[in-house]
Amino acid sequence: MTPPLLLVDAPYLLYRAFYGLPDSIKGSDDRPVNALLGSVNTVLAVAEDERARAVVACLGPDAAPYRVALYGEYHAHRPPMPADLVSQWDRAADLYRALGWHVAETSELEADDLLGAYAATEEAAGGRALILTGDRDLYQCVTDAVTVLLLGGRKRRGPEPIHPAEVERRYGIPATLVPDYIALRGDPSDGLPGAKGIGEKRAADILRRHGSLEAALEAAERDGPGINILAAVADELRAFREIATLRNIDVERPPDVGIDRVRGAIAARELGMNRLAERLAGD
Repeated sequence: MTPPLLLVDAPYLLYRAFYGLPDSIKGSDDRPVNALLGSVNTVLAVAEDERARAVVACLGPDAAPYRVALYGEYHAHRPPMPADLVSQWDRAADLYRALGWHVAETSELEADDLLGAYAATEEAAGGRALILTGDRDLYQCVTDAVTVLLLGGRKRRGPEPIHPAEVERRYGIPATLVPDYIALRGDPSDGLPGAKGIGEKRAADILRRHGSLEAALEAAERDGPGINILAAVADELRAFREIATLRNIDVERPPDVGIDRVRGAIAARELGMNRLAERLAGD
């Protein structure tokens, strides 16, 4: 089987490690390096297990400007990034590059958009892609050639592979309708309220009956707000769907690149992560 391209949701992994590992893990400047260490260890383990042909670490702003313009409350409830995470975030890209990973970043789009773009490019080229994340919004990327490796499960030590059948089992709709489903159901983590009174089961039922959110809204507008509650919030739901849909941008398919253990060990040692350096160097 063709080795897969491993796509890494770097913001998720950095936050996950920052809050999951003790801040007593400090580097050469006596500041925490728990987020750097945890994110690298997780990716190295998955890359080795999956025999990834290359690793792409995707970074980006917490909220893309165009999404905030569509809905001002998008991500508005999220607290500022802690200072000790900021200091590690600023050093993450250089460490990842030293390990031989390709780092993709843009100021206009979020990491999720880049993950989706690289996955689509890899699939179009006849390859396979794995998306390492804890964000269920990325279920919309799942195909026969693209698998989400979902982190965060309490009963699993490693990530859980999410295939098309698993998306349908969980949500009751195909992966392509995940943005429509999010728009209807809402997403508290993103600050999207969805349609009032529409929960998971009803959202899935509406989409199964109509085939898409747009078709459901067109039917609601024909009925009128006095008959169909979706008619009164149609424009808002369309905005939510646009927010939930990953932007498709052109990216270049990265070449096969193995882990650079020599440069990675040097970078880790400079940051004061000596045990990681020793593992990379094979000491």
